[in-house]
Amino acid sequence: MVRFHTTFGILLSLLFLSGNISTLVFSAEEETANKSEITSTEIPPVPKGTPEELLTYIRTIRQNAAQPTSREEMMKSMQAVATATVEAAERALSQLKESDELFTEAATAKLQSLMMLSRLGDTNASSELQSFAKSMIDGPSPALAIEAKRLLLVQQAQELFTKRDLAKAPAIIKQAGDLLTANPDDAATAGLAMQLASAFEHMPGGEALSKQAYETFGPIFEKSKNDSIRQMAASFQGTLRRLSLPGNPMKITGTLLNGQPFDQSTLAGKIVLVDFWATWCGPCIAEIPNVLEQYEKYHSRGFEVIGISLDQERDALEKFVADRKIPWPILFEPSEGAGWQHPLATYYGISGIPTVILIGMDGNVVSLNARGERLGELLDELYKDSSNAGGS
Repeated sequence: MVRFHTTFGILLSLLFLSGNISTLVFSAEEETANKSEITSTEIPPVPKGTPEELLTYIRTIRQNAAQPTSREEMMKSMQAVATATVEAAERALSQLKESDELFTEAATAKLQSLMMLSRLGDTNASSELQSFAKSMIDGPSPALAIEAKRLLLVQQAQELFTKRDLAKAPAIIKQAGDLLTANPDDAATAGLAMQLASAFEHMPGGEALSKQAYETFGPIFEKSKNDSIRQMAASFQGTLRRLSLPGNPMKITGTLLNGQPFDQSTLAGKIVLVDFWATWCGPCIAEIPNVLEQYEKYHSRGFEVIGISLDQERDALEKFVADRKIPWPILFEPSEGAGWQHPLATYYGISGIPTVILIGMDGNVVSLNARGERLGELLDELYKDSSNAGGS
């Protein structure tokens, strides 16, 4: 996996979790700040020191932010750290020239913290980010120019995902592609591109845009001199194969939990739910009652479920299936290394579970996200159509 600056990763997490923030770590892998503990929930006041002292302060409050016990505390902590960082960075910048060694670090801290505050709803910070980022793009530092362009792109994407304005997505994909083309070895830009493509995939109606993003970024990744980025390009093939499934057949092969080979021909003429899951996956387990309800409702009419287990331990999987009385076939491949390396998981670029794909009676894929209430709605529609067809 590509590793990119931790603070930038935080910004992307905020962007694509759409406000449902679960975990946040205020640290940076490259920074070597003072490790002394901050025991108070209050952020220490910004010092009136040298640029070196101010940057040490910034590193310290980022690395040692108090651990929140609620979402409200987390939001307050994030805002306090970002606000103090902006103030400290501005004090440092007032003492520095653009040619100074510490200028880039101070300017980057200000850019990223303004982005954080903008994501938290601070409209003044959003406007200031626009102005400051544009000044860095026109400045003498190539590194700062790239960081500023990335953050402005993140800001545009944030607005798109907040407003669900898919009309602007192609332009954002192109901008990300242009930024990546300018430096195909840059891990942070590659990380942003990956986040964008994945976010579109999980946005209602965004599968085609996600496919466009992967098709745009893939050839650029392949040309990179960064081994990790080139490895991601190889994984795109599976993802694109999955995103191309709607309206087309899905190949299902493997070994059943009892050790027998699976025969896809047994599914002919049936509506089939293909569920990539694992016993250690909480959302997967939470979805089982919903699938069972639909299975009991429609199995007699030809509805089948095929579970693709990404578990690594056969015994634990067998016990879970027996305890839960799961009635549908489960594919499991210990000989292939199991887990995420299940052949079907790699073939279809499965990067998160549950991934639930619905296949119609004609053998063509109907939906790449048949979960929750959507599964029931799709099945009701499909079986209603089949009843009407049978009566005509």
